[in-house]
Amino acid sequence: MGFPRSVEALVRELEKLPGIGRRSAERLALHILKLPHPEAVALARAIRDARVETRRCVDCKNVTDAERCEICADPERASSTLLVVEDPRDVEAFERAGVHRGRYHVLMGALNPSDGVEPRHLGIEELVARVRAGGIEELVLALDPDFEGDGTALVLAEALRPTGIKITRLARGIPAGSSIEHLNRAVLQDALEGRRPLL
Repeated sequence: MGFPRSVEALVRELEKLPGIGRRSAERLALHILKLPHPEAVALARAIRDARVETRRCVDCKNVTDAERCEICADPERASSTLLVVEDPRDVEAFERAGVHRGRYHVLMGALNPSDGVEPRHLGIEELVARVRAGGIEELVLALDPDFEGDGTALVLAEALRPTGIKITRLARGIPAGSSIEHLNRAVLQDALEGRRPLL
């Protein structure tokens, strides 16, 4: 037997989410079906609204619901140091920790040829243009300390070498293979303060 077509379609869509396998997708689908109608409609509306109303900041490429995100629109933010991160969750981690009062640049990923993520997908040209526009003295590559983050750091360093900007990388007090979004304030602060030149 199996699920009705509509439920099976929901399961297939949920399976496309990162970290969600068939069983988890089935569990989520059945949970959604148990929700009171208003809650299910609110969930569907929240998904639709997030997809329709969210865009990328024209400056840092973080997710926002305005042309410029709150961080880029804040005149109190230091603009001389730019933290380059892989993901909006990394911005949130640094903001929660309160260890960086500057600006960010969000790549929305890291190089991963096996998943089809190439340099052209990361908007490296936009980052180079942002550096060339002036006002930035140091670029801190706050990328995950894993194979993809290391590869991305090298590609960024090569692309930015002609600009002459100071490029540093977070200190390696961060455990290899971990994600920045899961680190606490002390680890993030130590890593940021212990950064070193990449080239």
